[in-house]
Amino acid sequence: MKLYYTTGACSMASNIALREAGIPFEMSKVDKRTKRVDGVEFVTINPKGYVPTLRLDDGQVLTENVAVLQYIADLNPAAKLAPPAGTMERYRLLEWLSFINSEVHKAFSPLFSSEATEETKTYARNYLAKRLAYLEGALGDNKYVMGDQFTVADAYLFTVLGWGAHVGVDIGPKLKSYVDRVRARPQVIEAMTAEGLIKK
Repeated sequence: MKLYYTTGACSMASNIALREAGIPFEMSKVDKRTKRVDGVEFVTINPKGYVPTLRLDDGQVLTENVAVLQYIADLNPAAKLAPPAGTMERYRLLEWLSFINSEVHKAFSPLFSSEATEETKTYARNYLAKRLAYLEGALGDNKYVMGDQFTVADAYLFTVLGWGAHVGVDIGPKLKSYVDRVRARPQVIEAMTAEGLIKK
């Protein structure tokens, strides 16, 4: 299994999840500038042209965070990265993954774009402020998104909240505390080290 990633991008959630699940995998870094990986144009592997992209052992390619993270979780149910299929808790996980994907992840996108106007960036910051306020309330006193159990939703939320520091978005003390808690996990440290975000 091979994970195509870009350092610090949303693909880090898959990097973390694979380690939390104890699944052996290779990593291939997509060059952000040239859009090439392993000597080829990345679009020949994933025509969408973005990460995460997971090449399975049988050669199939899986894309999109929500799908990739659920797939990883299901590879090793004993790791409890997702509740069992068919349970209400599983739909709650899907609800969280969808919210993180569409309301938080995508809201950060304009802040990384050199083409976005200041007006667009201001709109994105205001939009994010509302979503972060919701997250703070929804997290409550929970250790993780779904309570005491770390799930793939935490791998994803940790990754996108980490972008705040790079684009001048203050996520607030409660979410900072959550990010610090997740960052302290050994597999998260491993993933960040593998991407060069933590120096050995």
